[in-house]
Amino acid sequence: MSSKDWLEKDFYAVLGVTKSAPTDEIKKAYRKLARELHPDRNPNNAAAEEQFKAVSEAYDVLSDPARRKEYDEMRSLFGAGQFRRNARAGGPAGAGGPGFDFTDLFGNNAGAGGPGPSAGGDRRFGGAGFSDLFSSIFSGGGGGGTATAGRRSRGRDVETEVVLNFVDAVQGATLPITLRTPGTCETCHGNGAAPGSSPRTCPKCRGLGVVSSNQGSFSFTEPCRECQGVGTIVDEKCPECYGTGGVTKTRTINVRIPAGVSDGQRIRLAGRGEPGARGGSPGDLFVLIKVRPDPVFGRSGDDLTLTVPVTFAEAALGADLRVPTLDAAVTLRVPPGTPSGRTLRVRGKGVARRDGNVGDLLVTVDVHVPAELSEAARKALSDYAAAAPPAPRERLDAIARERSSYEH
Repeated sequence: MSSKDWLEKDFYAVLGVTKSAPTDEIKKAYRKLARELHPDRNPNNAAAEEQFKAVSEAYDVLSDPARRKEYDEMRSLFGAGQFRRNARAGGPAGAGGPGFDFTDLFGNNAGAGGPGPSAGGDRRFGGAGFSDLFSSIFSGGGGGGTATAGRRSRGRDVETEVVLNFVDAVQGATLPITLRTPGTCETCHGNGAAPGSSPRTCPKCRGLGVVSSNQGSFSFTEPCRECQGVGTIVDEKCPECYGTGGVTKTRTINVRIPAGVSDGQRIRLAGRGEPGARGGSPGDLFVLIKVRPDPVFGRSGDDLTLTVPVTFAEAALGADLRVPTLDAAVTLRVPPGTPSGRTLRVRGKGVARRDGNVGDLLVTVDVHVPAELSEAARKALSDYAAAAPPAPRERLDAIARERSSYEH
């Protein structure tokens, strides 16, 4: 993501939170919007897909304290318009003069070895001086550096999808993921130049990647057309990547999926995305989790759910049942007189939480009624019915008799 994106996009508004919102509130807002806008819930809805991407982009920045601080500082610096007004240079206020040049303010000569932020000044915003920062706003670059170092831009983020079985999602797993994405060219090591040669500083922009032009009282800055905003020119292009610094390659990485992930969750792996142009920092890899349903267990938050059929005798008289968990079997006591649908709890047999605690196994009792009975079973059940108290539905019988009298 370029600095220009950071200035133009209000990530707080995208998530519907205030600038002072705590991290928990930001996370809650993101999860709510992600559920509503997820492509699985909005198939063939391009607008919802774009909103989902915007929400994910905003959360990636605001959920990281360091990136959020950098974003707030940059928006505060440029968003108020203090560097956009009709400033004057070369004389006192109101005296007139040539148009104000932003690159003069940020050290236009820094790239040529002169004084300025690039030569020991302010190094905020990811280590880049103000001249590098402002140039990146218009050129889309993501990194700093002087003219001799060339303009480097951060690589794009990559998203892939993995499908997990239910047990792996609960207990965690390490999986190999194969990606076919651009990678750093091994012949030129990412600088785009043929072996034995090096990129040279662009003579038009002096390595800044941007050029300025005066129009009336204003000075406008735009990407340099000579070097396409890179800041360097490759005369002898690498025969492998043709000067781009990257080649498409297939790579396999082992990804550790943490225990307790849920369906639809995205995991961010910093620095595992596409490499940056001309040796810039790589983007991030986002892994979208899909979880296959389990034929036995269900899940409710950090608790596992299980339905166990029992006979009428077991429910009425009580019984000790052996029920499965994800790693073993446990004995569950069904109290006498347990009604169908009652849920019993087995503590510590659910999903492991991040704080080290573990959820529970919730076992729902389902009284099974046989479709067919043997003669001996039928006789025994008839004897029970004769000895048992009447069914507890006197109130319903009374209402039925009252309604029947209305018909007559």
